[in-house]
Amino acid sequence: MRADNRYRNYMVRLGLLISVVLVLVVAGATLYFSDLFPVEEIKVEGAEHLTTREMEALAQVPSDTTLLRVDTGAIEKNLLRDAWIQDVAIHRDFPNTLRIVVTEREISAVVEVPTENAKSTQPWAISSDGIWLMAIPDQDTDIGQTISQQIYTDVENVLHITDVPYGIEPEIGSHCSDENVNNALAIVAGMTTELADQVKTVSATDAESTKLTLDNGVEIAFGKAEDIREKERVCLELMKQNPDKIAYINVRSVDRVTYRSL
Repeated sequence: MRADNRYRNYMVRLGLLISVVLVLVVAGATLYFSDLFPVEEIKVEGAEHLTTREMEALAQVPSDTTLLRVDTGAIEKNLLRDAWIQDVAIHRDFPNTLRIVVTEREISAVVEVPTENAKSTQPWAISSDGIWLMAIPDQDTDIGQTISQQIYTDVENVLHITDVPYGIEPEIGSHCSDENVNNALAIVAGMTTELADQVKTVSATDAESTKLTLDNGVEIAFGKAEDIREKERVCLELMKQNPDKIAYINVRSVDRVTYRSL
C-alpha cells in the first residue's frame, strides 16, 4: 500500500509538471507568433563611417518582425559582411526597440594605389588590421556626397602611403597582401613615441627602402619594421641635438646611422 501511494503521488506530481510545461510551451508559442512587441524603432550606436541608410540596407530587419521573433544572428551576419564593421552586438529593448551596437574599423592610412594605366593613383582606405575598406571617391562627386563625411575627415588626418609598386589590386574586405604596404603599417603601428604623430607620408616602394616624411619636412630612411623603438630614439635624439637643422636621417641600420643637415 505504501508503494502504491508513493507511485500515485509520483504520477500526480509528474502529471502536474507535464501540465505546467505544456502550458508554458503553448503560452511561449502563442507569444512568439503573436504581434506583441513589434519592432517600431531601430537604434544604431557606434556607426560613424556608415550612414543610417547604409546600415538599414545592411541589417535587412524585416518590417513585420517582433522583438521575440527577430533573427539577431542573421542581422549580425548581414552586418559583418561590410568591411567597416568589425563587431556587432544586438539588444532587445522592450517593448519596441531593437538596438544595434557596432564596432567599426578605423582608417589607419590611405594608400595611393596606381591605377590600371599607371598614370594616376586611386586613394584606398586601409584599417590598422590590414583590411581594405574602400576606394575613396572625390568628395565633390555624387557618390562622395552620399557616403559618411566622417570618412573625409579621417582621410585628412591619417598618414598617406605613397610610391607603392604597380600591380596592387585592393579588394574591399580582403587582407592586404602587399609586403611593402604591410611593412609601412607595421612601422607606424609599432611606434610608441611622439615621432608617430609627426609622420605625414610613408614611401613604400619596397620594404628595405621605406621612407618616412615628417610634417616638418624631415625625411627618414627607415627601412624594414625592425628595431622600431631604437630607430625612433635615434631620430628624436638627432633632431633634439640639431633643432631645425636636420633634413635627412638614415636609420635603416641602427649600427650605421647617417644624417644630413640643411
